[in-house]
Amino acid sequence: MFSFLSNISIAPLWLWITFSVSIFVLLFIDLFIFGQKNEKVSTKKALKESGFWILLSLLFNAWFFYEFGPKLGVEFLTGYLVEKSLSVDNLFIILLIFKSLKVPDSSQHKVLFWGVFGAVVFRAIFILIGAQLLHSFDWILYLFGAILLITGIKFLFEGDDKDEVKDSFVIKSLKKVLPTTSKFEGSKLFIKENGKRLATPLFMALIAIEVTDIIFAVDSIPAVFSITQDAFIAFSSNILAVLGLRALYFVLADMVGRLRYLKPGLAAILGFIGIKMLLIDLFHIPSWVSLLVIIAILVTASLSSWYVSRNKRQ
Repeated sequence: MFSFLSNISIAPLWLWITFSVSIFVLLFIDLFIFGQKNEKVSTKKALKESGFWILLSLLFNAWFFYEFGPKLGVEFLTGYLVEKSLSVDNLFIILLIFKSLKVPDSSQHKVLFWGVFGAVVFRAIFILIGAQLLHSFDWILYLFGAILLITGIKFLFEGDDKDEVKDSFVIKSLKKVLPTTSKFEGSKLFIKENGKRLATPLFMALIAIEVTDIIFAVDSIPAVFSITQDAFIAFSSNILAVLGLRALYFVLADMVGRLRYLKPGLAAILGFIGIKMLLIDLFHIPSWVSLLVIIAILVTASLSSWYVSRNKRQ
């Protein structure tokens, strides 16, 4: 195990273990201490939680910068920003899932927690596989670059109207093999009715969110490997960005419609890093340049969205 990790990362084994254990401890503290009440999460509370996750990520980044040098520290920050911005688009889909399945506000916290937990596990698996592929086959970088470029073009021309989630292939397939009910009973994923165990819409929402995250990982995993080929940096920056997704959802749930230039911004980011990967043997773009470009795109998209929304309200 140690020899495998040492081949794909500069991080020692103790750092992998400490980081992974700490993440799972924080997740379960979040669920069993802060998430016991079945009530709607207020925007004020969500802002505090989201700020906590961002501060925790930046503190870890500062320590990593000091311990392993500025180059790897910048790679971590760039990977974190890319994954954070891509996860915001994921929030649009989660919002549609909750609206379509009529999930009550009071039950969304638990579904999002288990959704994030599953995302952490799947991302860890995908990143380790991706790192090993990159270590064994250099040409995988070109494949990742092509995926990101195609996804960026798709984002640019993709409309905002999406099909109802409850009519999706995943939900339809699940209903064929699993007895379900349209009733809610608190935050339970399964209930018993007439002696039969039935899956509630909460369980359907959870499965839909997990499948959505796996699909999004097809974009985000190649994106982070365009910034760094160190498996630990890819893993830690991805996981810390995903951890704040639940709190970020409650912050942005009421204002996602105002982020009108998010899609073009993400398209520009994916296009930039896709081209960077395809041209890696001809022209090397330093990590700090990538960081500045990504920050500039995010700031431009955010300010443009705010300006147009303000003018429309006036």
